[in-house]
Amino acid sequence: MSETPADALWRNFLGSSPVWYKKTIIAFLVLNPLALFLLGPFVTGWALIAEFIFTLALALRCYPLQPGGLLAIEAVVLGMTSPQMVFEETAANFEVILLLMFMVAGIYFMKELLLFVFTRILLNVRSKIVLSLLFSLVAAFLSAFLDALTVTAVLISVGVGFYSVYHKVASGKHFAHEEHDHSVDDGVGEPHREDLENFRAFLRSLLMHGAVGTALGGVCTLVGEPQNLLIATVAQWDFIKFFTIMAPVSLPVLAAGLCTCCLLEVSGKFGYGATLPERVRDVLLEYQLQQESHRNARSNARLLVQALVAAILVAGLALHLAAVGLIGLMVIVLLTAFNGVVEEHQIGHAFEEALPFTALLVVFFAIVAVIHDQHLFTPVIDAVLAMESDVRPAMFFLANGALSMISDNVFVATVYINEVKASLDAGTITRMEFEQLAVAINTGTNLPSVATPNGQAAFLFLLTSALAPLIRLSYGRMVIMALPYTVVMGGVGLACVSLFI
Repeated sequence: MSETPADALWRNFLGSSPVWYKKTIIAFLVLNPLALFLLGPFVTGWALIAEFIFTLALALRCYPLQPGGLLAIEAVVLGMTSPQMVFEETAANFEVILLLMFMVAGIYFMKELLLFVFTRILLNVRSKIVLSLLFSLVAAFLSAFLDALTVTAVLISVGVGFYSVYHKVASGKHFAHEEHDHSVDDGVGEPHREDLENFRAFLRSLLMHGAVGTALGGVCTLVGEPQNLLIATVAQWDFIKFFTIMAPVSLPVLAAGLCTCCLLEVSGKFGYGATLPERVRDVLLEYQLQQESHRNARSNARLLVQALVAAILVAGLALHLAAVGLIGLMVIVLLTAFNGVVEEHQIGHAFEEALPFTALLVVFFAIVAVIHDQHLFTPVIDAVLAMESDVRPAMFFLANGALSMISDNVFVATVYINEVKASLDAGTITRMEFEQLAVAINTGTNLPSVATPNGQAAFLFLLTSALAPLIRLSYGRMVIMALPYTVVMGGVGLACVSLFI
């Protein structure tokens, strides 16, 4: 019996996603107009946020771009936001778009050097606790001066490199074998299956330590996160002023976060504690020896070029010589030009990782536009501003943290800092109160937001990367693994804001 057009359309809709998932998305699309008519735009707006989070939570079932995009299109059609507002939200984050388009692709051309360096670290540091601390500290330091998404792109590239090397061998192939699909486990031999699962757990824990490290470092400096620069501009703080005024909160949180890293590895709770299986270590060691034996003048020259460009990259980002995305484009040009990558199809592979996430981020900005147009956060903002001055910083921290878990923390920071600045200009609050609230806004949008992948762009990037399905890193698993960090960072941050600010 031949398939009818209706059956074919149903099978094509969202591809291989489960039937229940397809029905849920259709239910959302059907119920949203009814909710708008019966309950109004405010309730429907919050329902839309919950629906979008649902698509993120099930990213391993279906990439969120398609279902999330359908929800965003419907929101525009229903008049809950406008194409112009979506464009303005996207344009306001143009530097992030540029970063994803070019910097992530630039890191792709540096993967040979990254694998070279991190393989030595992985094989020489036997202690998982020391290794986890190293990942978290390096990510924190780099994020304080560079950019969390760039650091996350490096971690993803390293993770994919390690995974693909072992998966190829576990599937019975040699390192030199070019064609291999490391997303399919059918060829993995029985002796390697348990090691592969343990290796996935090992990589998950390292990557989560690193991702949390980007938040620990990002809160400390003016350039650590986009909202930091926004807050500093409104408050008229320079680099040193920003660091010193945040230090009573940011430094205790950093210390607490690193202690949490150690305790999680010692206890083995919340998905941490997995060590590198010996057979995986042997494979990586063999790979290292094989790479060394085949090293020649050309491969050494490639590594040298990548090291020099890495130094230029760090200097350019640390000194903020240009927008991060433009520096990324420079990295692409330098690495491809001096390493002989001159064919279009060779260059095209570098953009495969970042562009789907770039498109997803624009869809996310459409949801943020709905939040903006429907004033979904206004009741929370008004309630906090109406509180007594002595409890206001702590409540600002909690409110910003809660809203940043479900929305864009740059948007949350923008709304709050502008409201506080308006209160200062109107004489409602003093300059000292303004600075206290600015600290609460900055730390609130940076620290508790690690609770969910949509709270931090770096977390969302990791969740939707090609690496996440390989190591079985789902939305729910990220939330569970981030939970102890959320409690510690949020708790210590709140205590410091209450006591020292």
